[in-house]
Amino acid sequence: VQLQASGGGLVQPGGSLRLSCAASGGTFSNLEMAWFLQAPGKEREFVAGIIRSGRSTRYAESVKGRFVISRDNAKNTVYLQMNSLNVEDTAAYYCAAGRRIGVGISRSDYGYWGQGTLVTVSS
Repeated sequence: VQLQASGGGLVQPGGSLRLSCAASGGTFSNLEMAWFLQAPGKEREFVAGIIRSGRSTRYAESVKGRFVISRDNAKNTVYLQMNSLNVEDTAAYYCAAGRRIGVGISRSDYGYWGQGTLVTVSS
């Protein structure tokens, strides 16, 4: 499974961005999908995840009410809509895919990773 993330960029505080992650080489609808972030000098951490059907999602407390994860199984793509961004959201964002049932929040729950897409929130 190959994952290609896109959509990062520079945005002002309070702004929005939508990240996309296109998957290939596997059956997308059989994969749990997630987004992680890694800020400079810090560990990679869970942001949001979504189950195969898209009917259930899970979020880190820091992004609840601001970020929305969704997926389009027909397009083999998962999205992360990020609203009300603040400087603390600045990080490289990675999409991940796994075959574990349910949304895991650990890096070890996901066996496939895309390259990071950088999000910078700054005025």
